[in-house]
Amino acid sequence: MDTITHALSGALLARATGGRSALPLSRRLLLGAAAAAFPDADYLMSLGSPIAFLLNHRGITHSLVVLPAWAWLLAWLASRLWRDPRGWRPYIPLAAMGVGIHIAGDLITSYGTMILAPLSDERFSLGTTFVIDLYFTGIILAGLAASGLWRTSRAPAIAACAVLVGYVGAQAVLKSRAIEAGEEYARGQGLAGAQVRALERPVSPFNWRIIVARGDDQRYADVNLIAKNMPTPPPENAGLIARISATFAPLHMARWIAAPRFGGSPEDERLAREAWQQPTFRFYRWFADYPALYRIDRANPSTCVWFEDLRFSMPGRRSVPFCYGMCRQEDGAWRPYQLLADGVRRPLE
Repeated sequence: MDTITHALSGALLARATGGRSALPLSRRLLLGAAAAAFPDADYLMSLGSPIAFLLNHRGITHSLVVLPAWAWLLAWLASRLWRDPRGWRPYIPLAAMGVGIHIAGDLITSYGTMILAPLSDERFSLGTTFVIDLYFTGIILAGLAASGLWRTSRAPAIAACAVLVGYVGAQAVLKSRAIEAGEEYARGQGLAGAQVRALERPVSPFNWRIIVARGDDQRYADVNLIAKNMPTPPPENAGLIARISATFAPLHMARWIAAPRFGGSPEDERLAREAWQQPTFRFYRWFADYPALYRIDRANPSTCVWFEDLRFSMPGRRSVPFCYGMCRQEDGAWRPYQLLADGVRRPLE
């Protein structure tokens, strides 16, 4: 989830759990929002190195193992800020809930969250909700607005929390339906043993990307689970939302696209495999769940092999997020780069 939605969710939870709290409502709302936003402090890691960001974002600050320590730190800071003679104890339950709701909000997206860090760097993901979901955020805003109108009642905030749970549950049902469609496609194509995954997409909760992967053979389709007709092609000057929406076909008209991990030709595959196995590309091998060859730039003085992750590529966008690669220099050495917008590459060493 985006940081603003995280903060709003913390405020909503603080409002819903107020009861006979010893803390004033204003303090509860501020601490709930601050604690729920806190784990994204790891964005500061991106200021130093994109590799460090990939390796550490949603890591130690998003860990259930370390959550008690973060809760105590935030509670202690709150008690000092408000000069509360009672110390940190009245603040720690709310601080813990704030950090916890942030972790839960990230866990339902497909990015992956290292909830066991530092004991393990395994990333967990439920993959029901897109990282920026306007419906999800809207439910929170509605709950907070209603709470402002009915100041003496927690009912609006509690109801909004219940609606959020129901919304995510409905998305989980839609995800199951998308996976079933992918499994049916795999059977029809004779892809026994293929891995099928459904990824939530933006704009509508009915938009999904279905990935069918068997070894290095990967295929995907962007579908809308309730659409009956193909979307109208967007005009040249269409905005981002219109361009994205136009890519999702009805399930019965799904357009399956091949996205092999190492390309389609023998020469591309040989070069891509060589780049992929370089020791300095280990960070991306760990990060990417569904890596696919994006393109190969053959030029003097260097040749660059670029990979995308099918979790993040989005038709309708003019740039590919999390696109990394290896460039072979004149001396024959491979070096890692990030591909930015407009084809600009950024060295990572």
